[in-house]
Amino acid sequence: MSDFLIVGGGVIGMMTALQLADAGQQVSLVERGDCGREASWAGGGIVSPLYPWRYAQAISRLSRWSEGAYPSLSLRLLEETGIDPEYRQKGLLYLSVDDPEAALSWARQMGKPLERVSADMVRAKESCLPPTEGALWMPTLGSVRNPRLGKALRARLSAMPNVTLHEYCEVKDFVRHGERIEGVSTAQRTLTAAHTIVCGGAWAGTLLNALDVSLPVRPVKGQMLAYQTPPGLVKRVVLKDGRYVIPRADGLLLVGSTLEACGFDKTTDQEALISLRQSAEDIVPALADYPVAYHWAGLRPGSPDGVPFIGELPGWKNISVNAGHYRNGLVLAPASTHLLVDQLLGRPPLIDPAPYRMTPERLTAG
Repeated sequence: MSDFLIVGGGVIGMMTALQLADAGQQVSLVERGDCGREASWAGGGIVSPLYPWRYAQAISRLSRWSEGAYPSLSLRLLEETGIDPEYRQKGLLYLSVDDPEAALSWARQMGKPLERVSADMVRAKESCLPPTEGALWMPTLGSVRNPRLGKALRARLSAMPNVTLHEYCEVKDFVRHGERIEGVSTAQRTLTAAHTIVCGGAWAGTLLNALDVSLPVRPVKGQMLAYQTPPGLVKRVVLKDGRYVIPRADGLLLVGSTLEACGFDKTTDQEALISLRQSAEDIVPALADYPVAYHWAGLRPGSPDGVPFIGELPGWKNISVNAGHYRNGLVLAPASTHLLVDQLLGRPPLIDPAPYRMTPERLTAG
């Protein structure tokens, strides 16, 4: 029997396992496929909500802490695994923002550097962009190469003697003893633990249906593109009209993303391809000269207000949840997992856990 059993091997599940293992706990993690291959792999890796001033304070508190954690986490994983998550802190240019005063007010309140910059400044930062009247500039924003982050987390966990990974092991049901959850049953085996943690991403709501709990977490598809460009064509994240381009060190340039409510469907389609290409070429006209190298889709764990559910599951004992991060799973992962582990191990929480609890009001909001 493990001290903790984690259901779900995305960045939330793996970071939870890492923090518990660092604290000396015996941890098992069960994942229905490969660890880090769902939303954690499919996203863009921006370490901030796209328009952070438009989110609830509960999200800002988590994202602010997480942003500060990523540089050291990335260095740690590189040293321990040899896999570089490619954390890059090159800043973000916001083009065509229609609520700049709200953005600047939020930045002053949060103590974040955000400023208006001129068209000449934009051109100096990114010469490939078309003429603009100016932009908002956040110099501290970073990004990670999320597929490599997932690989690095998996490699680190695999090397830890107090962590056991069970991949390609789909959870069929929970093991119950009265109101106590004692583990899960899978097609291959039964896994038991003193405490179970559900980090199932877009599948969290489906998993908890087995316990007659209606967690309002639903899949929201996002389609993305990538171009292979010369390194340095774009140096920073650029955001315009809700779409973005994210450069990687080797010249791979990501473009995203759509928002589609279509269940657990991860197929791609021509309509999204055309729309994303138009957005990409609107931001970086030179992309018209490059073919699309990749086109894929992932499923975000949508929740009513984007605020994740973090804490004990009402009506049951020895089970907790960390799910419903919507578009910000990677952004919020270090803080949201730290917050849950604090509670599980009886440590003072890094922030007030109240906004993330599964209250009756929040569970019925969907």
